[in-house]
Amino acid sequence: MHAVIDPTFLSRFLLFDGLTKEELSSLSHLLHQKVFPAGANLITAEQSGEVVYLIADGTVKIFLEREDGTEVILAILGNGDTVGEMSLIDNTNRCASVVTLEKSSLLWMDHSAFNNSLRQMPRIGCNLSTILARRLRLANEQIQALAALEVESRVARQILAFATQYGRETENGDIIIPIRLTQSDLAGLVGASRERINQVIVAYKERHYISVDQRYHIIIHNKAALLRNVVRC
Repeated sequence: MHAVIDPTFLSRFLLFDGLTKEELSSLSHLLHQKVFPAGANLITAEQSGEVVYLIADGTVKIFLEREDGTEVILAILGNGDTVGEMSLIDNTNRCASVVTLEKSSLLWMDHSAFNNSLRQMPRIGCNLSTILARRLRLANEQIQALAALEVESRVARQILAFATQYGRETENGDIIIPIRLTQSDLAGLVGASRERINQVIVAYKERHYISVDQRYHIIIHNKAALLRNVVRC
């Protein structure tokens, strides 16, 4: 049974952008689908890479664990993103761990099918280059932010980055970021304590810059104010 009944659904993923209907149909035969609960370990650092995941719905966290048990969060990814492709490309062990932050529906493809698809569908390779270049650019910007910006500006920058990638504009002009973002996860991303992040989020709420719903989805009410918070520092 195909994991995706309508192969055109796959065009929502950047990895498969621009593929023909025939190519998407072929991929639908190679993909499997599974729903994971929150807290499911998808990938463990240093293990061999056998599977690439595509996030159909949900949120995952990519992180490294320090010797003292604390985490360094490298990224939080949501709908349309790809996870675990790097170790399949260079045949090395996983460089980080990945866990679901909420109930998530994922598509997955094994090592052999993924590499065969790369060879048979050159467009996938081009899309993969775009994905990796984007991640490198974001990583460079994150390093610059950690070195140059105050915590409040780092938080604003991170929220705006998520809005650019995942945000959905509502009829009243608000922007909803449909991925689970707790204060602890934001703290790990911007290199600050959870207590300091709480102070910033409370301040942003009081100024009506943002709000947060029961699913930890951030809603931006004043994008211009967040932008000013980044620029001023």
